[in-house]
Amino acid sequence: MIAARLQKRVGVFPLSIPCDMLVFGGTGDLALHKLLPALYHLHREGRLHSDMRILALARSSHSREAYQALAERHCRAQVARADFATDTWASFAERLDYFAMDAAQSADFGRLAKRLGRDEGRVRVYYLATAPNLFEDIAAHLANAGLAGPEARIVLEKPIGHSLESARAINAAIGAVFDEARVFRIDHYLGKETVQNLMALRFANALFEPVWRAGHIDHVQISVCETLGVENRGAYYDNAGAMRDMIQNHLLQLLCLVAMEAPVRFDAEAVRNEKVKILEALKPINGLDVQDKTVRGQYTAGKIGGHDVPAYYFEKNVDNDSDTETFVAVQVEIDNWRWAGVPFYLRTGKRLAKKASEILIQFKPVPHRLFNGGEANQLLIRLQPEERITLQLMAKNPGKGMHLKPVELDLNLANAFNQQRRWDAYERLLLDVIEGDSTLFMRRDEVEAAWQWVDPILQGWHQHYQSPRPYPAGSDGPEQLQHLLERHGRHWAE
Repeated sequence: MIAARLQKRVGVFPLSIPCDMLVFGGTGDLALHKLLPALYHLHREGRLHSDMRILALARSSHSREAYQALAERHCRAQVARADFATDTWASFAERLDYFAMDAAQSADFGRLAKRLGRDEGRVRVYYLATAPNLFEDIAAHLANAGLAGPEARIVLEKPIGHSLESARAINAAIGAVFDEARVFRIDHYLGKETVQNLMALRFANALFEPVWRAGHIDHVQISVCETLGVENRGAYYDNAGAMRDMIQNHLLQLLCLVAMEAPVRFDAEAVRNEKVKILEALKPINGLDVQDKTVRGQYTAGKIGGHDVPAYYFEKNVDNDSDTETFVAVQVEIDNWRWAGVPFYLRTGKRLAKKASEILIQFKPVPHRLFNGGEANQLLIRLQPEERITLQLMAKNPGKGMHLKPVELDLNLANAFNQQRRWDAYERLLLDVIEGDSTLFMRRDEVEAAWQWVDPILQGWHQHYQSPRPYPAGSDGPEQLQHLLERHGRHWAE
């Protein structure tokens, strides 16, 4: 059925068509820790065409056997022991090859074209797991080498640029080679099962639609909190920071899915049209607004899990006088009919007390309070560490009197569907690329609309010397975080 549906779509090939997956940056963390384990799982479950080939590309000099050994070592570490089988790996490794080249050198793409040979009917997927400053050159070199034919697709990892201007330049360069239907801008958060269940929750259940609006919702919190520091990404992160690395893509994408209107149908263009409308409706945060509506922080030394961790400015490849933020909280408003007056609070940070990605919908209290007890009326959608949806309601305490307490209606997605293994987000998204389904990927205007809202905040921080506030590693963030909500009589969810 999927193959039949895909054949009806213009430019999309049925699943029986062979495919080459070429991974630029094939020796990097993303390829070894995420992409290859995801492709291994798809192979293990019979999701890949029997003639699909995987070619890793990087500057390092490796033989095919040496790269396969490197890939196996990382896959063994990433894949659950019960899911890794030596015979399955052996058959997967038959697909896997390596080609040493420099993505910045045009001549190397001529060598790559000879290696691949001519096969007019073969889909080629170019996955750019590289630094964004190589995106434009790679696209141009692919075109010059005759490798960007109508069957070719390109996958771009975030961030797409570091500003609106740079994002437009990258999109223009990519668009000069690949038409928009063949460009897949990936955000792995959109591949998470719970994120897609958010759409099912909203648009397949009559219970929520009447109350999913300003008249019934007090505010929304979207949190992506990490206990890890920058690890080995210091050189990249020190030039990006939490606003560019997380808010501009992951958190704004989650906001769009919470806030968007129901698309007229469930396909790529209809879904992305609605997301763009939300991004265009975001109220700008300009100039001195950054002082009232944003909190910027940077972690200092502290303890995580009982272990001492260094301050951000002592991390590897980070400047000792770095002014880069590792924490951001923002009060966002959507200027449209459904959400006027409802604040959305976004927060993300590294080296925090707990790892959690979640969306909290706080409904308004009942208009007249009859009973004693706390307040509930919350919907919590948790993306990690576990995937679950919890609706908190008020119920009577057993015994005499009408004393109420919050109780939870809890849907654990892993238990509900009795799955032995949950799909990783990259598995789902890679399969979508192979099948040509761009529903869960960002469109060009979507990326640029997000940057158009983010750029003035970055400029406001710079113009008004909004330096990051220090917070100890292992805490909940800067002290100023609480004031963002408390001044309006609200508080962050625990």
